[in-house]
Amino acid sequence: MVKMRGAILPGNSTVEFREFDVPKPGFGQVLIKTKATTICGSDIRCIYREHTGKGAEGYIPGMIAGHEPCGIIVEEGEGLKRFQKGDRVIVYHISGCGVCNDCRRGYYISCTSKFRAAYGWQRNGGMGEYILADEKDLIALPDELTYKDGAQVACGFGTVYEAIEKIGISGNDAVLITGLGPVGLAALMLCKALGANQLIGVEMNDYRIDLAKKLGLVDQVFKPGEDTLDEILKVTGGRGVEKAIDCSASDPGRQLAIRATHAYGKIAFVGEGGTCTFNPSPDIIHGQKTIYGSWVTSLWKMEELVDRLVRWNIHPDRLITHEFDLAQAPEAYALMASGQCGKVAVVFGDQDEK
Repeated sequence: MVKMRGAILPGNSTVEFREFDVPKPGFGQVLIKTKATTICGSDIRCIYREHTGKGAEGYIPGMIAGHEPCGIIVEEGEGLKRFQKGDRVIVYHISGCGVCNDCRRGYYISCTSKFRAAYGWQRNGGMGEYILADEKDLIALPDELTYKDGAQVACGFGTVYEAIEKIGISGNDAVLITGLGPVGLAALMLCKALGANQLIGVEMNDYRIDLAKKLGLVDQVFKPGEDTLDEILKVTGGRGVEKAIDCSASDPGRQLAIRATHAYGKIAFVGEGGTCTFNPSPDIIHGQKTIYGSWVTSLWKMEELVDRLVRWNIHPDRLITHEFDLAQAPEAYALMASGQCGKVAVVFGDQDEK
């Protein structure tokens, strides 16, 4: 058997390398040569530091990590219906059963079947030289987008796109984003493309504040504190924002998103974990506000997003501040865990290869 190298996460803030057989695609499957894989905050929270994830985020020890991969098909299994060798593809990071109600809607993320398996969690992912993937889990990567663009679509940009579709963003809206990690920065990029008339960010990390400003994504940015709500009301003429997206997963961040949104406004929670403490009557009921929970995205929305990224000339790879090769995966994960970065990518070989 031909061998390949893959990175696994033991759960003690280290990375280990192991040798794996290069898999052979079966019926309805393809072998993908990995070109880029980005690191997600959930990788750090649920696997890298400690194996705390349960259910959908339960990592099987010894699996090749990486659930944000992108690459090129180099070998076909039998029974393919759309994709073929040479196609550039994004891997939707959840492989659902395909026949439950959620899967039929395209929400593999919500599949509860015993057959559900996430790349980089319960089946080998993108921190290896090759990925065995089911054809049904693939999204075509247009030539206009780079592999590093594609790696961020499913989990990062897809997550906020789904939320934006639920709350709606237009030129009528001032928008607040709490938490300017990679997902929050992606939210700013998409809201800007949709014409939001004022973009306000809240973040405590100086590096990420500076990055949001450097990329020209934010009109005002504040650090969280006792006066933050008053500052947001001041820059919005006392009115507050029409829409808010919480990417912080913090109780104060979520409270701020709710209270900085004016009457009849809409709020989306996309940050994972944590709690939220608020007073229903003054915070929600009297203002007739709506809170949406949004978890990743669906296959069809992801395909739509890819088309719109091309149409809007948006390149997610602008959020990548650091790149490493596979041998440097320990440094890549350690940097992402530190928070002193934007998006971190592990890249493989020639990025211009078709």
